[in-house]
Amino acid sequence: MLRMLPLKLGRVYRCVKLLAVVGLLVILLMNTHSLLASFQKNELTDRRFINLNKCPACFGTSWCRKFMNGQVSFEAWGRLRFLDVFNVKNVYFAQYGEPREGTRRVVLKRLGSNQELADIDQKICKRATGRSRCDLIQGVYKTEFARLNGEVRLLTPEVVEGWSDLVHCPSQRLLDRVVRRYAETKDSGSFLLKNLKDTEKMQLLMTLAFNPEPLVLQSFPSDEGWPFAKYLGACGRVVAVNYVGEELVDLARQLMDIAEQLTNNDFDFALYLLDVSFDNFAVGPRDGKVIVVDAENVLVADKRLIKQSESSSSLVLCSLVLCSLALCSLALCSLVLCSLVLCSLALCSLVLCSLVLCSLVLCSLMLCSLVLCSLALCSLVLCSLVLCSLVLCSLVLCSLVLFSLGGCIIVVCRLVSRSSYGSVVCYV
Repeated sequence: MLRMLPLKLGRVYRCVKLLAVVGLLVILLMNTHSLLASFQKNELTDRRFINLNKCPACFGTSWCRKFMNGQVSFEAWGRLRFLDVFNVKNVYFAQYGEPREGTRRVVLKRLGSNQELADIDQKICKRATGRSRCDLIQGVYKTEFARLNGEVRLLTPEVVEGWSDLVHCPSQRLLDRVVRRYAETKDSGSFLLKNLKDTEKMQLLMTLAFNPEPLVLQSFPSDEGWPFAKYLGACGRVVAVNYVGEELVDLARQLMDIAEQLTNNDFDFALYLLDVSFDNFAVGPRDGKVIVVDAENVLVADKRLIKQSESSSSLVLCSLVLCSLALCSLALCSLVLCSLVLCSLALCSLVLCSLVLCSLVLCSLMLCSLVLCSLALCSLVLCSLVLCSLVLCSLVLCSLVLFSLGGCIIVVCRLVSRSSYGSVVCYV
């Protein structure tokens, strides 16, 4: 039984492979007409295929004339639409031709999958009308993508902060650089928004929110030595970048050089790749130079702003320390002064209380002395009066006694006078 098992598995494998080949042939036969049409027709001239009919909810229009004139066309396998099932990222290789320069290979990107593009359409419609479907051309004017329309002078950090990795921590210098180097306008070169039309402003914000890769390629171009592909242009929701080579796997030294360049450069911008994978790098066929071919997830930090923030933080910290020391000194001085004042008040209160107490004691003593003197005087006066009264009474009594005695003697004398003896006695 075990010996027969490999033979059975081999037969099953052959049957499956045969069925797959037959199925593929059936699909080819059923789509023969569409296949022939795909090879004969340049779909890049179709406005609906490149979503030009959805502008200004698109990425730009600077290359639309080249697309409409047939100067850009898919390569052989890119013409087969049924293969789009395997092309999840919607990245195509194409040929771009100039009358004098000949043809060269370019890379076309929709900057997202079909589902992601459908999601952004639904978000625009829901914010504009509350429904999942609407007229995008009219609906985009009622979303946040239209907030710069009118007389707005600058693109400021508070308007777009957090919309994507590029503006995760934006500075005014970075946003001025993005506007100044925006390639989807004829009057590029100024950081003022007045040089952009309202449709171009909405396309700028749409790109910044959905996929900022074109803005990264424009703001940090390969002509200045940045390790990115050269941005060529856009039409509708398809952007074109320069083809730099096949995908890389192992060039570690150049990758380290790229990391160093992105972190430390003369422009004081630090660029951090948040999606580092093998298929996001390529090598040039002529010079072998490593290039970043997918700049969607790039976080940009303004090192000048960070240094200014650090210096400002140091100044603020020093100011806080000095203020704290000054407040402590003032508090200490206030405490000392309050203590001195309280001590002085306490001393004054004690002295005042002592004086008042002494005054009260003296007054009490004087009052007591006066009372005692008055009592003594009253006693003396009373005693004198009593003595005087007694003396007077004694005198009166003596007088009365004398008068009584005198009266008695007179009576006796008169009684005795009646006799001679009595006359003699009375005479005596």
